[in-house]
This record gives sequence, structure tokens and C-alpha cells, in this order.
Amino acid sequence: MSKIKSIDFYRKIPRDLTEATHFGAVLSMFAAVLMVLLFGMELNDYLSIRTESSIIVDRSIDGDLLRINFNLSFPALSCEFASVDVSDAMGNHRVNLTKTVRKYPLDSQGRVVGEVVRDIPEPKYEELVHDIQDAKSDNRSPPDVKPTDMLDAASFPEAVKKYPTLLVNFYAPWCPWSRRLAPVWDAAAQVMLRKFPPEDGRVKLAKVDCTVEGLLCRSNHIQGFPSIRVFRSGVDMLNHGGHHDHESYVGDRTVEAIVEFAEGLIPAVAASGGVEALPMADSEASKQTIKVGAPGCSVEGFVLVKKVPGNLHVSAHSQAHSFDFGGMNMTHIIHHLSFGKEISRNKWNMVQRLHPDGLLNAWSNRLKGRVFFSTEANITHEHYTQVVMTSVEPRTYGIMEVGYHRVDLYEYTHHSHAIRTDEMPMTKFTFDPSPMQVLVKEKPRHFYHFITTVCAIIGGVFTVAGIADSTVFHTAKMFKKNELGKQY
Repeated sequence: MSKIKSIDFYRKIPRDLTEATHFGAVLSMFAAVLMVLLFGMELNDYLSIRTESSIIVDRSIDGDLLRINFNLSFPALSCEFASVDVSDAMGNHRVNLTKTVRKYPLDSQGRVVGEVVRDIPEPKYEELVHDIQDAKSDNRSPPDVKPTDMLDAASFPEAVKKYPTLLVNFYAPWCPWSRRLAPVWDAAAQVMLRKFPPEDGRVKLAKVDCTVEGLLCRSNHIQGFPSIRVFRSGVDMLNHGGHHDHESYVGDRTVEAIVEFAEGLIPAVAASGGVEALPMADSEASKQTIKVGAPGCSVEGFVLVKKVPGNLHVSAHSQAHSFDFGGMNMTHIIHHLSFGKEISRNKWNMVQRLHPDGLLNAWSNRLKGRVFFSTEANITHEHYTQVVMTSVEPRTYGIMEVGYHRVDLYEYTHHSHAIRTDEMPMTKFTFDPSPMQVLVKEKPRHFYHFITTVCAIIGGVFTVAGIADSTVFHTAKMFKKNELGKQY
């Protein structure tokens, strides 16, 4: 046992050989408070989050897709023709995306006034030389009765009031689709005239030349040619529900289809004749129409694109209509434009905890609330965005695979301008993903570092306080001896 005692580093001094002082007591309390304060600060530092940021080459693998989220309003673009297209530098080109895109009609105040506008199939056209001759061969209409009335601004309101059902072909003579429809429309009008002469008064087919009656066509929100609109005086669809809600025929452009559709719209009882309706149900006819609410359209949804430079653009598109480029107004409001998947609230809180000064909504959705006006005709709006990905990786404590909890977020810069064009005006968003990415990783602090620092605090404060106490004690003792005249 004596040998073990000989290696004791902490030999004890008998209490009666030590001397207590007032200064030593004050210094001891100060040292204790200081040790507690430094320990608390070190503990807070140990528990705080430490991250390290680095810029690395984008770690995306071949085949990874970039999600583009958008919510746009076009006050002067009809949902009937609004098309979302995507193309990229690799030659991919997709037109009129509908699977992940929704379109809602807007009124003049920018309010949604209808249901989602469905995708419109391409109508079939009929080449009509023999059909016209067949229609004219027998039972010709009287020579003083025109099978198709040409309406103008003065006669249009009268025709809408006169006929319970009025089908109007808004066309432009320069349009090839209008020229292709013209003989079919005239033939269908003759068939309807034979079945329902003027004295019947239940249904009428008419047409409007939009190159002559431009104001009339614009007031009926005609943007593509030809457009076949349905007007019913029985139920005034022009002001149904407090907003304009026209019906546009989108079925096949054949005599048989048009006649069958018109017959299905005939009201149950005529205004004067009391004739019963034809057997085709109005619900069947409605399948061949689309509700066109007001002139505007809200386009929202998302698209998936490859991580290469490309563009997303919105414009008027149809495989069976022509457009007057000078009449297209691409004024738009950007309610939302962002990149990447939407993350849960828990993951967003984690990102804010690890990278509070980095990812901001102001940079991930920079164009929010911006309005871009077309101040003249044939204006295309271009928005150039450079997209940078930031990956945030929290600690996994060895339980999960590295990257399992990683969150990828995107920010972008933008530059916008408007240019005149001789082609179809559009709103184009060009995206350019950066080949570099920002990596933010949570940097753990080891527990042994914390213990080492705590020991250094306690030992250091104790030692420094001891040195200070010893210095003061011996200095005071020396002065006291000088006063007593004792010199050593």
C-alpha cells in the first residue's frame, strides 16, 4: 500500500498548515462563477448547428429531371387555344402539354369563372364537292332565301333574339381552315333550311366575316378562325352566372356532324309552332362543345424537363384554326414560377435550421406578382432564368445512408424583355441549369472535443486563479514585512 501511495499526484496538506484570506475567498467565488459561465457558453456552442458550404460540380445523374412549377394568368388569351409547349437543347419538343397542366377561364377582372377547360381533339374535315351537289340536287331552297345569312354588327343582335338556337361561323377569308369549312357550312345550312324552313324559326346557321366586322368578333372573344359559336335566346348564355360564357362547337367539320349537332340543340317546343324536339338529347350535343368563359385564361401546373438548357412557352395553338398574329395580346401575370419539387413543412424547417441565410423565397420565386404588358401588336415576352441548385444534407448519425435526407432546392436569377416578332407572339421562359451546385452539410462536433474543452476551462480558470491568489498573497506579505522592518 505504501508503494501505491508514493505515486499519488494529489498529496494532501493538513488543514492547519493552510491559511485562508478574504481575497482568496473573493477570487474563489469569481473563479467558480467564471467556470460556470464558460461551461454554459461551451455547452451552447456544442449544441449549436455547424455547417460547411462548398461549391461542387452538379452531382445529378443522367436522366434526372427538373420540375418547373408555374401559375400564370393571361387576360387576353382564350383557354380554347392556350398551349403550353416545352423544348430543350437536346432536340426534344413537346406541344400542348395537358397531363399536368390545368386551364381555367378568366373574366375581365381576372377571376376564375368556370371549370377546367378540357383538351380539344382535332376535328375531322370533309372535302365537299359531291356533297354540295347532292344537297342542291333536290328540294332546293327558294331562290329568295339565302341558306346562310351573313351577319354584321347591326343584324347580329336581331338574329340572336329572333332564333332560339343560332350557330354562327366566325371566319376570315384569308384563313385556309375557313376556306375549307365554307362549302361544308353552306351545305349544312341548306340541309337545315330544308328541314326547318324560315317559318319554323327554331334554328339558324349564319356566318360573320371577321375581316369586315372586327369589332363584332372581338366583342365575342374570337381569337382563332374559324370559330363556331352557339347562341341560345332561351337560356342567355352570354350573361349566365353573371359572366360571359359562350359555347363553342369543337366537333367534326362535316355536314353530317354539324347537322346532327344543330338538331340536338333545337328546343323542346318552338316559340310559335309547338313542334316537339328532335330525339337527340342536348347532353349529347354538349359533348361536342366547349364553354369559353370570357377572354382570359389561367394556366397552372408543372412540367418535367431534362437538366439541359431549354424553354417553356405559352402561346395560341390549334391544328384546325388560324390566328391573326397582330390581334394576339400576350399580356400576363406571373403568380408563381419556381423549380424543383415542393417539400414538406418539416423539411423546410430543417433547411431553415441548417441554412437560414441562404435559401429565401425571394430568390426561389423571384417573379411572383410581376405583370408584363403588351403595349403594341406582335409582342413576345421572354424571361431568361439561370437556375442554381442547393443541396442541404443533415446529420444521419450513421443510421441512414448518406444523402437519404438530402433536400434539393433551386434558386434563379432572371432577365426579362419584350420584342416585336413576325411570328406567333408568345410568352417564353428560357431556363439554363447551372453545372455547379451549392452543397451545405451539417458538420458534427465530437463529444470528446467538448469534454477536452470543459477540462481546459476548469483547469485553466483554477490555475490562473491560483496564480493570481498566490501573487497577491506574497506581494501583500512582502509589503507587510517591509513595514515591520524585517528584511530577508
